[in-house]
Amino acid sequence: MADVTITLPDGTKRIAAPGTTLQAFAGELKLPFKPVAAELDGLAVDLSAPIAADCCVSFIRPDSEPGLDIIRHSTSHVMAQAVQELYPGVKVTIGPSIEDGFYYDFDYDGTFSPEDLEKIEKKMEEIAGRNLPFVRRELPKQEAIDFFNKLGEKYKVEIISEIPADTVSLYVQGEFTDLCRGPHVPATGMIKSFKLISTAGAYWRGDERNKMLQRIYGTAFADKKALKEHLARIEEAKKRDHRRLGKELDLFSIYDEAGAGLIVYHPKGALVRRILEDFEVRQHLKRGYDMVKGPQILKLDLWERSGHLQNYLENMYFTEVEGKKYGLKPMNCLAHMLIYRSRLRSYKDLPLRYFELGTVNRHEKSGVLHGLTRVREFTQDDAHILCMPEQLHGEISDIITFVKDVMAMFGFEFEVELSTRPAKSIGDDQSWDLATAALREALESNGLAYDVNEGDGAFYGPKIDFKLRDCLKRSWQCATIQCDFILPERFDLTYIGEDGGKHRPVMLHRVILGSIERFMGILIEHFAGAFPVWLSPVQAVVIPISDAQHEFAQQVLESLRGNDLRAGIDLRNESLNLKIREAQLQKTPFMLVVGNKEIEQGGVAVRLRSGENLGFMPLQAAVQKIKDTCANELQGM
Repeated sequence: MADVTITLPDGTKRIAAPGTTLQAFAGELKLPFKPVAAELDGLAVDLSAPIAADCCVSFIRPDSEPGLDIIRHSTSHVMAQAVQELYPGVKVTIGPSIEDGFYYDFDYDGTFSPEDLEKIEKKMEEIAGRNLPFVRRELPKQEAIDFFNKLGEKYKVEIISEIPADTVSLYVQGEFTDLCRGPHVPATGMIKSFKLISTAGAYWRGDERNKMLQRIYGTAFADKKALKEHLARIEEAKKRDHRRLGKELDLFSIYDEAGAGLIVYHPKGALVRRILEDFEVRQHLKRGYDMVKGPQILKLDLWERSGHLQNYLENMYFTEVEGKKYGLKPMNCLAHMLIYRSRLRSYKDLPLRYFELGTVNRHEKSGVLHGLTRVREFTQDDAHILCMPEQLHGEISDIITFVKDVMAMFGFEFEVELSTRPAKSIGDDQSWDLATAALREALESNGLAYDVNEGDGAFYGPKIDFKLRDCLKRSWQCATIQCDFILPERFDLTYIGEDGGKHRPVMLHRVILGSIERFMGILIEHFAGAFPVWLSPVQAVVIPISDAQHEFAQQVLESLRGNDLRAGIDLRNESLNLKIREAQLQKTPFMLVVGNKEIEQGGVAVRLRSGENLGFMPLQAAVQKIKDTCANELQGM
């Protein structure tokens, strides 16, 4: 047979004999890295795959995103093998790679303890040391079912039974075989930098009617240094956990007797929330939005007309009043459309931008609830813009600018996704195509790189999601823009055009922070509880050294409050060092110490929560210092 021509990423061509494996070909190239797999004509494959015809080949680096995904997926297989060797009789289910790690769900009658994880890790190290090759096998579907039936692996049988293909692929390492598409690293010896993180319960296929399985989470990296850095971030995340800081800083609580996923704000937490909301109102009024307010419940007929009843039913709560059925609002858009429809609109009125800090209720399963970041009742900084189709580009661009400004002020970078039509949706293809094109064009004209998330749009329209990155490089979905041609049609929204005829407006659904609760949780962790001064519930605390300074300290407090600063006072009979230390632990930005010397000179000794001592300042200078700090933090907003 004639030799095959292989085209490399830089365009150079190489010749190889037919049947040469990618592993052998990589060896001939003397690459500066040890590949974990390869792309053959754009398809990720194992290095053991043969080169059969002319093709394009690129090798996957272990520290690249696809390389890490392959390492983590391979590590999950090694973990499953270790579990079955240590705990005979355990059934395996699924073990995917996820962002920053992997997990595997096991049908195990007990629960895995921290001591179990240590044992499993040691067994994984032993399996890695065996350097077992990952061998791909392709079997007819029925043969694979028979194989796993003999092993008693009922979950694998169930999965295979639902695969529409005639053949399936399995991967074998030593005595362990798993159902998998692949690819995998060449051998277990390449898996060296991993750590098992935690355990959790998980229902088979996420259905609470199914058996509870035992999930083990882990992470893996290309080298020890990257693993060490990641584990350090995990430890830092624990310190910053908003649930722990929320308690320590006396911000909020979640009470079992009140209900899961329902937040009770303490005075300082309620104040932070109000400051955020006031900031939002100022910013929206500045950008030409009108404040509106809709009711918490609306008749069921409206939810049916909008499509929520058919497409969002499992997330809604319902009630009955005087024999009529109502739905608690999971979204704010319906009332905003009723406001628009309340009178005749002209093209000269558009765009109309309705803004509401709207509290919504959504039925989230208890297993996904998480502090402030996943709750059942929350408030959105929700707006709906009704405009002419030709105004879409400008309005979407203005929202993008709004998002950029706010994220920059908080110090967040972000990534962007364009989500397209899901399987469960309403409306015609043309409307969806127009909406998707409008979002795409706005992103591209604003120079924003984006990924496409196929099939993850809202049921009434495609959307842009902004995923911010916090100081620990974690991703959080907050701002979103949804383009909707469908609901204006369903609610017969119209405007009188320049031609005197009736026309249909387009509606943009959008949030900037998203859920106020979620954003607060993100901020607490991002700033480790040390909010910017403008957002801190207590901006300064007055600390007299002894009882002799109490009267002057009270005057300082009154002066601070008279200058619209949020201030407190510590009159306890405790040492100065203890008071300062506790103020620092409460993340108070400024500590104004008052002693006899300060009284004589009519000022305060200023300390910062960082530990820096600014020394003596006249009282008005200290007040101005705090105000200037806030102004600098809010610069440009």
